[in-house]
Amino acid sequence: MFRNCCPIASMLGRLTLIAAFVALLTSAYHRVNSPAVMSDAAVALLNSLTSEQKAKATFDFKDSEREFFHFVPDNNIMQTLKRGRKGLTLGEMTSSQKHLAHALLNAGLSQSGYVKATSIMSLEEILRIQEKDDGSRRNPEKYYFSLFGSPSATGTWSYRVEGHHLSLHFTVVNGKVVATPLFMGTNPALVKDGPRAGLRVLGKEEDLARTLLMGLTADQKKTAILSKDALKDIVTMANRRAAIEGKPSGLHASKMTAKQRQMLQDVLEEYVGNLPEQAAQARLDLIKKAGQDLYFAWTGVEEKGGPHYYRVQAKAFLVEFDNTQNGANHVHSVWREMDGDFGEDLLKAHYQASHK
Repeated sequence: MFRNCCPIASMLGRLTLIAAFVALLTSAYHRVNSPAVMSDAAVALLNSLTSEQKAKATFDFKDSEREFFHFVPDNNIMQTLKRGRKGLTLGEMTSSQKHLAHALLNAGLSQSGYVKATSIMSLEEILRIQEKDDGSRRNPEKYYFSLFGSPSATGTWSYRVEGHHLSLHFTVVNGKVVATPLFMGTNPALVKDGPRAGLRVLGKEEDLARTLLMGLTADQKKTAILSKDALKDIVTMANRRAAIEGKPSGLHASKMTAKQRQMLQDVLEEYVGNLPEQAAQARLDLIKKAGQDLYFAWTGVEEKGGPHYYRVQAKAFLVEFDNTQNGANHVHSVWREMDGDFGEDLLKAHYQASHK
């Protein structure tokens, strides 16, 4: 009996060690410092650039360019705003620099968020072929990287990755990070032919919201559906501040069942899931703080395939989604924060603390 006990004791010991090792790895994973990862990636990219490239890619943190935000092609910006995008494009980088730029992009996103972002970039090639473009308008490498201030895990700085249908803004203040505004769009929303037929980069954002809509009662829909005609685009567009005039409209979460509120949470978590843990947690904190003080609004066709728009609105944040253009095959989606876009709330707290 004593001889049989030793192997068991040995096995239990090994299992204890394995469990401790797994716990250590899990703990290490959860301690990943997003600002440190971001700053390391930013410094690596900056160190690889020539002086001419740095002049294009870098700005003072207080430069007004930091708050520039748009999601249309360069040509459209030039026509409407009489200026071009600023920053250094992937197309102006060497092969190794492009890898470092993608590392910086990846540092600000979760795995699923990074897949969405790079897939959105790749859709430019489909548009280039469809429109017989020479690459001056539709180009998967016409995405601009801009850095503001000096990258540091504990300092104050930010970076932007922007081009057609992608406008990502990351701000680091005293070791805290926010990612807003964060815009993602797709054209086509559904790739209908060719080798990538069936691809829907932002399909979950649409499907989860429609699942919630279909789960509402007829009376609830009377409140949630603001119009049978879809809004033509997101209301906030590329405005500096996220604001929708008037009182929030739509169905209040307090008027939903527990199951319906979970469906609403599923919608929001899809947007939260675009970010790494630390930045995602900041969004989850806003959602938790909002509680049931949330409004869900829909305009347009209920059934899949028709033009539609929805939004989820709280005092602190706003989610907008539309699929109306190009025969309802062209998506715009965005996460905005009323006082947090471009790190405004973090900066305000930082400056107040510094002043004191």
